[in-house]
Amino acid sequence: MRLKKYTDFSLRVLLYTAANEQKVSIKDISDTFYISTEHIRKVVHQLSVNDYIKTTRGRNGGIVLARDPREINIGAVIRLMENDFYLVECFDGEHNQCVITPACKLRSVVGEAMKAFFNVLNQYTLADLMENKDELKELMQWNNEKN
Repeated sequence: MRLKKYTDFSLRVLLYTAANEQKVSIKDISDTFYISTEHIRKVVHQLSVNDYIKTTRGRNGGIVLARDPREINIGAVIRLMENDFYLVECFDGEHNQCVITPACKLRSVVGEAMKAFFNVLNQYTLADLMENKDELKELMQWNNEKN
């Protein structure tokens, strides 16, 4: 299973925002991770609409977390950012044309694996990912200094 870049970028925005004690900009995030500002803008919009971050426009604007990092569940963020989890065709009841679906055991096996995947992700919050905050912050600042 592979998460979309959009989901990866969303997690990076949350990590970057959590690592900083002050407002951050889309440009800061974009420059740090070498991701286009337009991609980051889209991610920031969706995270904002879903109350993960707060955005302020203008000269003193920026991005901050809208919740305590302990309240941001990683599994929930991934489910929000991914638009489907049709790992095999038979997961999509509307478009499934596989002829062996009635007798196939693959669906239940893959479904069990996906459930285990989310059970692990649901155990972690953004705060758990920030346990090495100083190291992350140093790497992100070092990267910005290179630019």
